[in-house]
Amino acid sequence: MSEIPRGRCETHDGEPHLLRFAVELSHPLPDVWDAVATPEGLKGWLCAADPLEPRLGGGVTLRWRGGDTVVSGRVTAWDPPYVAEYTVDPTHGRIRFHLEPGTSGGGGSTVLRFTHEMRGSREYRLDCLAGWHDHFELLVGALDGDRTDWGAWSSERWEQLRRLYERDEARWPKWEP
Repeated sequence: MSEIPRGRCETHDGEPHLLRFAVELSHPLPDVWDAVATPEGLKGWLCAADPLEPRLGGGVTLRWRGGDTVVSGRVTAWDPPYVAEYTVDPTHGRIRFHLEPGTSGGGGSTVLRFTHEMRGSREYRLDCLAGWHDHFELLVGALDGDRTDWGAWSSERWEQLRRLYERDEARWPKWEP
């Protein structure tokens, strides 16, 4: 089982969906900031970011594995080393990383509060929950010094997580006394 707590979704009036994760990472805030707010850091666990202009209003283009998903937009919040937010095409929406010192004290850990505001079907929303969960597991590895080998990546873990999120969302059978 993963050390990443499961994400959750809030949906108001049908859309947009707000996907949320809160992850305590056993790494200092500057290291986590570099991982979520620099092209070098993002490449190690999420995607290529080129360009990524590190300022409010700066341009950003995110390219996932193999270049099959490319989204462009703007940096819509930038408060180093605490908040990096990228707003891209309407389907992928707003991606926000909010960092704060962890509960362990002494600056040795960081809490990542992540929000993804997006539009799409139930299936796409479940895909995104599983995808972000998978990526946060890769983030832990990257922070530990294990760069993601995208050539060796397989969808097996994502598929397992996808089934888990779908099961969590399934309606309970009606109870009949």
